[in-house]
Amino acid sequence: MPELPEVETMVRGIRPHVQGRRIAEFRACPCDCRPMLVEPSAREIARRVRGTTISDVIRRAKRVVLKLNSGDAFVIEPRMTGLMLIDAPPDPDHLRYEWLFQDGGPVSRLQFWDRRGLGTLKLLSAEQLDYLMGVDQLGRDALEMTASHWVDVCAATSTAIKVALLNQKRVAGIGNLYASEILHLAKISPLTSARQLKPAQIDRMTAAVLEVLHTAIKYEGSTLSDGTYRNALNKAGGYQNAHRVYDREDELCVTCSRGKIIRVVQAQRSTFYCPVCQPVRRRK
Repeated sequence: MPELPEVETMVRGIRPHVQGRRIAEFRACPCDCRPMLVEPSAREIARRVRGTTISDVIRRAKRVVLKLNSGDAFVIEPRMTGLMLIDAPPDPDHLRYEWLFQDGGPVSRLQFWDRRGLGTLKLLSAEQLDYLMGVDQLGRDALEMTASHWVDVCAATSTAIKVALLNQKRVAGIGNLYASEILHLAKISPLTSARQLKPAQIDRMTAAVLEVLHTAIKYEGSTLSDGTYRNALNKAGGYQNAHRVYDREDELCVTCSRGKIIRVVQAQRSTFYCPVCQPVRRRK
């Protein structure tokens, strides 16, 4: 489930504790669960990173990037249930990998925990990182998008705007949950073709993207009913209490108090919207 706000919260949570730290050891934790994708092998990663220093911690789209002074970089994609932690994990059974630090400090290790094992962990060279993070692979970060950027994105596709928001090659970082919230705040039907959006709608969507994502970051993301997402200190986020439409099917809309939230499936993902606040505009 981690999307841009959750991954940004992870980065902000771990950065003060791991940036500038020297890696004594990288190792796989005993785990009998489904193995996750790791490239190259954990043994090769351990050899390459031993004695290096984490020089920077950044977010790129929905990935955590740990840059090393050697030029290599860890790229961790949490996906559905992955967590970056500096405190005790939710349970030890799904602890996957850990970084042990050489120098003293209150935080002695960084851990990656993943219940379902869908996350990925890669150690990339500087050249590989540049390619992966390049514009050919990922669109502009959602927090950097202006109205003119959105005009270009929408003009390039006739798919439904909700589906367009999820295309990481067009815009990076927006996931399923926040796409529904953004479109509700912007008063745009998720079923509307991106190419049909009018300038006023694009302006509202531009503002809604920034408001929803920044507010979600402020509240350290959304922890849903399954309780999976936790911040770096293994604490729940708070933005789920502010959801307007997501996972509220058949409930009365908190914005207009008239419409009932509808759930539909788009691109194999659940979409939630209010038919009163977000009416479908039929072309004449």
